[in-house]
Amino acid sequence: MTEQTETTRLHAIVEGGVQGVGFRAFVMQKAASLSLQGWVRNRWDGSVEVVAEGPRPDLEKLLAALYRGPYAADVRGVKPEWQPASGEYSGFSVQMTSG
Repeated sequence: MTEQTETTRLHAIVEGGVQGVGFRAFVMQKAASLSLQGWVRNRWDGSVEVVAEGPRPDLEKLLAALYRGPYAADVRGVKPEWQPASGEYSGFSVQMTSG
């Protein structure tokens, strides 16, 4: 049995060539493999926004993956922000383009 780890939230904006390259599907797969909750969406400015909740060590793994991105992506920057978890999400989904 693993010890309980406090849940927190990662909010990140990923910039660069990150739309039209399977970035959202990449984030969905990584989040699912880490059992994280939240969402990913494209933004009108060409960036991708991610909100994920879960244990901090798993969120750190997701953040490392965001810097890397899928094969076709050209990640030029990631702006991570740590916030308290809200617990409002069940599962991980793709949201409509926004902001």
